Amino acid sequence: MSKIISKAVEALSEKLEDGFAAGVAKFVIEDEGAIVVDSDGVREGDDEADVTLTASLETFQGMMEGDINPTSAFMTGKLSIDGNMGLAMQLGSALSS
Repeated sequence: MSKIISKAVEALSEKLEDGFAAGVAKFVIEDEGAIVVDSDGVREGDDEADVTLTASLETFQGMMEGDINPTSAFMTGKLSIDGNMGLAMQLGSALSS
């Protein structure tokens, strides 16, 4: 696991302490790798998911640090979403809290 993905897993784990029971989501950090979030928690992986969110490392870091709102990132094209949009919105709310 790359150092960047390890830190990303750690950051997401802090935000989603109890995992994400609503479904399976995958974050793809461009040029770095992928992270899966589900009811079991957060881990590196490229598993099938109900929704896939793709962003640059800079955008992902901004969302984790609270500097970038996930909805704003999507609306400005910095975050792409493929799959269940409702699930993406639930995840965005969980990350923003």
